[in-house]
Amino acid sequence: MPTEATLKKYAELAVKVGVNVQKEQPIFINAPIEARDFVHHVVEEAYRVGAENVTVNWSDEVITRKKYENEPLHVLESIPDWLVDKQTGHVKNGGCILSVYAPNPDLLDGIEPEKIAKANKAAGEALSEYREYMMSDRVQWSIVSVPTEKWAAKIYPDKNEEEAMAELWKEIFKIVRVDQDDPIQAWEDHNETLHDIRDYLNEKKYVALEYHSATTDLRIQLPKGHIWAGGTAKTEKGIIFNPNMPTEEVFTAPHREGVEGTVRNTKPLNYNGNLIDDFKLTFKDGKVVDFEAGKGEETLKHLLDTDEGAVRLGEVALVPHSSPISQSGLIFFNTLYDENASCHLALGQAYPTNLENGENMSADEQKEAGINKSLIHEDFMMGSSDLTVYGVTENGEKEEILKDGEWAIHS
Repeated sequence: MPTEATLKKYAELAVKVGVNVQKEQPIFINAPIEARDFVHHVVEEAYRVGAENVTVNWSDEVITRKKYENEPLHVLESIPDWLVDKQTGHVKNGGCILSVYAPNPDLLDGIEPEKIAKANKAAGEALSEYREYMMSDRVQWSIVSVPTEKWAAKIYPDKNEEEAMAELWKEIFKIVRVDQDDPIQAWEDHNETLHDIRDYLNEKKYVALEYHSATTDLRIQLPKGHIWAGGTAKTEKGIIFNPNMPTEEVFTAPHREGVEGTVRNTKPLNYNGNLIDDFKLTFKDGKVVDFEAGKGEETLKHLLDTDEGAVRLGEVALVPHSSPISQSGLIFFNTLYDENASCHLALGQAYPTNLENGENMSADEQKEAGINKSLIHEDFMMGSSDLTVYGVTENGEKEEILKDGEWAIHS
C-alpha cells in the first residue's frame, strides 16, 4: 500500500482538479470496496473544500458476479425506480460525480453475452437522463483508477499479489502525475499542452480525417461546426474540471453517416468484464457492415446490436504513440488507461459538446447535424507506431496531423 500522504495527495488531485467540487455542492462517488482507503481520503478532502451531501455508492465484484450467475434475465432487465431516482436526482440537484474505475477484466468471463448485453441495455435506457447530464457537461464528472488485486494480477501475471499491487500503484501515480512535487501545477501545465493542440485543430476546421496504417484504412467525415476538445471541460455554470485522469487525448465527434473503410484494434477492449480482441470493423455510409473478432466475437455482436446507433461512431480521438501510458509498455485492460495510450474511436453516443451549440439542440437536431445517438459509448484502441492521420481541408488538400504515430503539427 502507498503511504497515507501519497493517497491524500491523489485524493486532493481528484477532488480539486478532477471533479473540482464546489463549496456546498453535493458529490456522488462510485467506487469498488477495494478502494475504500483511497475513498476515505476523497471524502475527507471533499468535506475539507466545503462539499455537502457526500455520498458513496460501493460496488463489490463478487456480488456482481453472483448476480449475473443467479438472477433471471427479467430481473437483470428491470432497473428499480429508486436506483434511477437516486442517481438522476443527484445530478438534477447540481451534484458532481467521481467514479473510481478499477474493473476486473475477467469478471464476467463465461457469463452468457446476451445476458450481459440485455442488462447493459436496460441500465442504459433507465439511466439515460443521468448519462445526458454528464455527456453534455451539465455537471462536473471525473474518472480515476486505483489498483485492485484482480486487475493488478491481470497486468502482472508473473508477480505475486503484493508485488503486482505495488507496481500498479507506482505506474498509476506516475501516469497521473501524483509522483511530482506539485501534481496540481503539473496538471495545469499538461492541460495547456492539450489546449494548444485542440485550438490548432479547431482553427483548421478540417472536413474529414484519413487514417492509414498496416491495419487501418479509414476516412471519417467531420460534421460542420464540430469542436475539438481535450484536457479540461467546462460546465454550463462555467466550472472547469478534468473528466478523465489520466488524459492524453484531443477528440471530436465524427459525422454519424460519414465513415468509410476498415479499422482493426491494437489493444484489447474490456467490455463490462469481457475481453474483445483481434477484431476488425468495416464501415460503409457511417455504419458497421461487417465485423470479425479473434476473441469475444459474440460479445462484440451483442454490443453492436444494442441499438441503431451502436454500429456508428460517436468519438474520434488522437493520442501520440509516445504518450506516457504507451511508454509504460503495459496493456492495462482498462479503457481509461489504454485509450490514453493510443488513438481510439468510440462506438455509440457522441458528446453533444463536440458540436457548436450541440448541448442546446434537441435529439433530432443533433442527429440531423451528424451527432450519433446511442445507449452505449465504447472506446476501442486502434493507434500504432505506423499510423498516419491526415486532416482534409475544405478544398481537398491533405495535411499530416500524426505521422508514424506522433504529432506532425506545430501549434
